[in-house]
Amino acid sequence: MIVVHHLNNSRSQRVLWLLEELGLPYEVKRYQRNAKTMLAPPELKAIHPLGKSPVITDGGQTVAETGAIIEYLLETYGQGRLIPAAGTPERLRFTYWLHYAEGSAMSPLLLKLVFANLPKRAPFLLKGLVGSVAAKAQSSFIDPQLKTHVDYWEAELGKADWFAGSEFSAADVQMSFPVEVAAVRVGFKGRPKLQAFLERIQARPAYQRALERGGLYKLG
Repeated sequence: MIVVHHLNNSRSQRVLWLLEELGLPYEVKRYQRNAKTMLAPPELKAIHPLGKSPVITDGGQTVAETGAIIEYLLETYGQGRLIPAAGTPERLRFTYWLHYAEGSAMSPLLLKLVFANLPKRAPFLLKGLVGSVAAKAQSSFIDPQLKTHVDYWEAELGKADWFAGSEFSAADVQMSFPVEVAAVRVGFKGRPKLQAFLERIQARPAYQRALERGGLYKLG
């Protein structure tokens, strides 16, 4: 039995969604973030040394990192579903987006979250200074980077409805997290392709079932 070690408000939601799309049986083991630090609980380190989510166990196998989990599930149980045929342009795009989602897209989104929260965590006497530095970092570097990435997604979705091409694939599952985070932290005003993509994925029955299993999550 596949066990998803599921952390609330985390990227492991994508794993639940993929499992629902594939129609695979699985068990959810829940973990809660620390309310103050928002970090994963130490119990996750018993599953994987880094103590991060997502991570799955399947028999004697332990697989961490969303991209690796997606590849493992498709290779082991996919039977050719949700992945373009080998040797096609769509397969190359699929591989690109599968790795881009975590390799490039999430970095500026994470920086946006960190710098937005820095003033809140600073000592009282330093709040003004820290807030000024954080605002400068966001306006001069982070926000322009985010705009470049989000505009890139919009342009790519102008070529086809889905990231790998004309058919829905696990690349869309992988890209769902940065897209959903960007919808909250950047916004999609003037970006109708991204807004339409967001509405399409959230309307999928498997997506809805994954929410029922994993619970609603906040990305703000």
